[in-house]
Amino acid sequence: MWIKIVGSAAGGGFPQWNANDRLNRAVRAGTSDVRPRLQTSVAASSDRRRWVLFNASPDIRQQIAENPELQPQPDMPVRATPIAAVVLTGAEVDQIAGLLSLRERQAFALYATEPVLAVLASNVVFDVLDPRLVVRRCLPAEGIIDLLDAEGLETGVRIEVFAVPGKVALFLEGGARSDPEARSDEGGTIGIRLAAENRSLVLVPCCAAIDDPVRQRMTGADILLFDGTVFTDDELITGGGGVKTGARMGHMAMSGPHGAIACLKDAGVGRRIFIHINNSNPVLDEASAEHAAVRAAGWEIAHDGMELVL
Repeated sequence: MWIKIVGSAAGGGFPQWNANDRLNRAVRAGTSDVRPRLQTSVAASSDRRRWVLFNASPDIRQQIAENPELQPQPDMPVRATPIAAVVLTGAEVDQIAGLLSLRERQAFALYATEPVLAVLASNVVFDVLDPRLVVRRCLPAEGIIDLLDAEGLETGVRIEVFAVPGKVALFLEGGARSDPEARSDEGGTIGIRLAAENRSLVLVPCCAAIDDPVRQRMTGADILLFDGTVFTDDELITGGGGVKTGARMGHMAMSGPHGAIACLKDAGVGRRIFIHINNSNPVLDEASAEHAAVRAAGWEIAHDGMELVL
């Protein structure tokens, strides 16, 4: 199984269009220790010809342009794509907005849990995806499923789905905007386990907490791609870039006694990689003390174009 990270930043990307702090200025200036990043999306393939995309980032057009694997190949028809299926791990804007760029009457399968499919069904703008071509299939909140393309043919990608503590999508919060405990319904936020050749990769791009069931799903994974949105829970507040903590946004911090590094210190996981990095996170500066601390703890920081093999 081949895995490619086609986007590794949190919502807004890096640099974020309106962010003017030191980190965002540095990446615009082309500083060598700070790499630009598109919003999080991961592609997987069993044959390097047909791909399954995990989350449809608003940057999807640029991601396709920068990754030849996702572009129509010379032996394909006049209208074609190697993207056989798209799997959504939640209903946040940065997970679903890219679907609107895949509207040119192209067949592919769209997988999501019942709560996420309900969000798409409730918004008529997603009807630009012709239902006769884009087949919407319901994922179980928990379970194993073989992913098929729009015609029902196997993609060669099998996934295990599991529920993850998460938060209601921002645009769905409504009156809950002031409630720091506004959690998503079961299946609203999920993690994915991919397996091939007795090896496995677990993808959890958004996670509000690591409970025992989630820890068990990660145990034994050869590769873990885990939510690395913020380094400290209050970094947006202290940096002047926002008023919310990481926890309020539905994300664990990397550091601290209750952060991901501490909580997963003794978990039976092989290669550990943080993904979904917010533009405020100091680890984006590869010369920073925070970046060094994460690496010293045995973690890597995902970057666009990173390739992994199972």
